[in-house]
Amino acid sequence: MKKLPLLLLTLILLLPAGLTNAAQRKATRFHIFNGTNIAHWLSQNGDRRDKASDFLQENDIKRIASWGFDHVRIPIDEAVMFNADGTTCAEMFGLLKEALHWCDKYGLAAVVDLHILRSHHFNNGQRPLFTDAKAQDRFIEVWQLISRELKGFSVNKVAYELMNEPVADKPEEWNRIVMRCYKELRKLEPRRVLVIGSNRWQAFDEMKYLEIPKDDPNIILSFHYYNPFALTHHKASWTDLKDYDGGVHYPGQVITQADLDKVDKKMANRMQWWTTQVYNRDRIRNDFNEALTVAKAHHLKLYCGEYGAFDPAPKADRMRWYHDMKVLFDELDIAHANWNYKSDGFGLVGSNGTSVDKDLVETLTTVQK
Repeated sequence: MKKLPLLLLTLILLLPAGLTNAAQRKATRFHIFNGTNIAHWLSQNGDRRDKASDFLQENDIKRIASWGFDHVRIPIDEAVMFNADGTTCAEMFGLLKEALHWCDKYGLAAVVDLHILRSHHFNNGQRPLFTDAKAQDRFIEVWQLISRELKGFSVNKVAYELMNEPVADKPEEWNRIVMRCYKELRKLEPRRVLVIGSNRWQAFDEMKYLEIPKDDPNIILSFHYYNPFALTHHKASWTDLKDYDGGVHYPGQVITQADLDKVDKKMANRMQWWTTQVYNRDRIRNDFNEALTVAKAHHLKLYCGEYGAFDPAPKADRMRWYHDMKVLFDELDIAHANWNYKSDGFGLVGSNGTSVDKDLVETLTTVQK
């Protein structure tokens, strides 16, 4: 009778390090694969709370589900969801909770994404989050308050994304914040799925530097993909591509010398680098695999939380890019959410809520070959 405990002890000692701890953790039944972002609602809306109440209705969620999407990613901003004194805004959290109930009603999961902080905006040069201890304390407090508001929602239906597109000078700066936030949230919600993105605008090639909590199956790793940028952000007013009115192409050479010969010399010189860039399905697959290798090594799901191409780019080239993206997501089993559901420029639906890009909806909701 004394030999059995000794045998069990021997077997445990022979197990790979961490396996016993992992075995004690139970994976949440949270599943996402194909979704869309609900952008410019509770985020990037000019902090105009009065705009939010009419932007998203139950019929929008019903329509997203009817198209065949299985989840939505919901960006939220600190300045929208929290008052100037740091307290939660009951009205805005009320809208978010209502939307989460609609998602549950129509069978959609949801990723609640902390998109912009008062101390961090992915397009601002100054990001106090990485240099100011008080800003880091506030980041943790924000998540504690979000958890207090949303912890009643099923862990099988709602996940939290720690932050959108961190831009730290060094990966260690983001890693420290990730680990601190992760530990605090695990105290509050041990089984909530947490989506953790890579540094530098959630770049695929930064995933290898991300410090990932060990032996936790309730983590999803996230990257964003907008390559080639000259195509996906053609004429975008918030970029340095806004004044280029020459040709862009996909697949193949993104910009040709013949394209540059038709624009002024100064602009041609600025865009010359793009004549060296060739993008096609194989190149994108290689990029995806760089992030996927990290996810597989940790036995975690990979999620492309944003991808999209701006309308001013030639439609045929955009649609070929979207087609190849969908082919690769399906082939490599990468969860994904396009940017975005409703807006002029990137949307499946125009900002008026009525005009639908039927070609894009069909491409993104059909298994492509």
